Amino acid sequence: MSPLPSLEERTLRAVGARRSSPGLPRIPEVVATMRDLARESPALVALFDSDAIAGERHLLSAWAHLGRSRSRGDARLRDRSAEFALYVAGDDQLPRALAKVGVSDATERFVLVAERPREPGELLARFSLEADPTAYPRPVNEAMLDRLGILAPERSAVPASAWEGLVLERVALVDLAAPSGHETTPKP
Repeated sequence: MSPLPSLEERTLRAVGARRSSPGLPRIPEVVATMRDLARESPALVALFDSDAIAGERHLLSAWAHLGRSRSRGDARLRDRSAEFALYVAGDDQLPRALAKVGVSDATERFVLVAERPREPGELLARFSLEADPTAYPRPVNEAMLDRLGILAPERSAVPASAWEGLVLERVALVDLAAPSGHETTPKP
C-alpha cells in the first residue's frame, strides 16, 4: 500500500470522539447540526460509528472515490456527506450504508470527518462531543468486518493482516454499481 500523505498535507481529517453526556447528542440533534453545517459551507462533514471505520486509508479511499465519481458527473446523491457514507460503507444504497456506518442513539464512540477549512476539533463542540483518541483509529477486527458485510468466507481468504484490504476493496466496488437514475443496460 502506498504511504499516506502527512497530516499537514491532508485536506480530509478525522478524529475520534465520544459523548460529552450520556445519551447526548440525540440523533435528531446530529441531523440538525449536519444540515446547519451543510448550509454554512460546502466542506464535507461526516459523523460515523467508530466500530465501522477501518482507519485512515478507509476514509481517504472513500473520499478519493467520491471525488472521482463527482468529477466524472456520476454523483449518486445531492448531498456529498451522504454520498461519502455510501463509499465508507461500501454499499450503493443509503439506508443500508447508514445501517452499517451511521450513528444511532446507542453509538458510544464516533469518528468525525471534515474537509478543510473545517477543523474537526471545533466541530466536536457543535455536535456536543469530546475528543477520544481511543475511538479512532482502531484495528480492523471481525466485528467491524461483519458490520461492513465482509463475512467469514471472505475473511478466510486472506490473513488478518490484510483485512484492511478487504474494506478498501468494498469501497472501490461502489464505483462498479450503476449510480441511481442511470441505466445499467441499454433500452431496446
